[in-house]
Amino acid sequence: MELFAPIPLDEWRDTKATLHRFCQVVGKVRLTAEVRRNHWWNVPFHLTGRGFTTRPMGQADGNPIFTIDFDFVGHQLLVTELDGRAVSFPLYGQSVASFYQKVMLALAELDVQVDLDRPWPFDLPDSGRPFVEDTEHAAYDPAMANRYWQVLSQVNLVLEEFAAGFSGKISPVHHFWHTFDIACSRFSDRRVDQPPSVDSVTREAYSREVISSGFWFGDDAFPEPAFYSYTAPEPEGLENEPLSPEAAEWIEQRGSHLAVLRYDDARSAADPRAAVLAFYESAYQAGARRAGWDIAWLACPGGITDPRLRTGP
Repeated sequence: MELFAPIPLDEWRDTKATLHRFCQVVGKVRLTAEVRRNHWWNVPFHLTGRGFTTRPMGQADGNPIFTIDFDFVGHQLLVTELDGRAVSFPLYGQSVASFYQKVMLALAELDVQVDLDRPWPFDLPDSGRPFVEDTEHAAYDPAMANRYWQVLSQVNLVLEEFAAGFSGKISPVHHFWHTFDIACSRFSDRRVDQPPSVDSVTREAYSREVISSGFWFGDDAFPEPAFYSYTAPEPEGLENEPLSPEAAEWIEQRGSHLAVLRYDDARSAADPRAAVLAFYESAYQAGARRAGWDIAWLACPGGITDPRLRTGP
């Protein structure tokens, strides 16, 4: 299978918009039924061999243990309870409204009681419209949905490989239903005091100094898929640091600087995987140097911290 197959935004813009909202429906179930973790690590999805999963939820809130899986090979949503009972329905032929209703019915059939606090999209142009009223978004191209999962799976493993080189506090590699990106974040132990005006979602996400690396599929503000990295809070002079490969660049976005390697530039490299790893490493080094991290102390060559294995007997 081709590494980093083409996935231009214009070819699946409508399917992406629908899937994004499908993910937000299931994500809000996860947010309600899962134990809260620092930096919202309880919220994202995790890749599987056929799509992605919420992982098991429930129990702590009195619900049975259950899991919701997106299957982009069979193109269905599967809700499974620990006792083996399961309910599934196709992803195609659904509007956001019908998808939401079917998710709620599936949960009820499995005796899962979930009351969504805000059953409407988060931080999307139609954030004021309840899921149950959204009959506009109903596009589902199975070929592009499968391509989306393939690309996620390949990027997931590149991020896992990059993550192995860091021994400090680091997030899982996970897929956010909020921003529809896949990312992995490295943290320092420095606390960040956000201004009182900052919303609670941002305060939790950025309560520690962080360098995040990831990939997104493009949106109206940046209409093409790209690998990215940012440091928050942004240290002075970050945008003057060198990036690899040569096609990578710093762009200004929402008042800060984002390191970007466009997907098509990575695809055209002689070794796309090596190009992406070089990009992530250069952006991390840039942020860590400017923020004063102990880069050598936090390094984890080969994913090994055992000093005997690292230095020999």
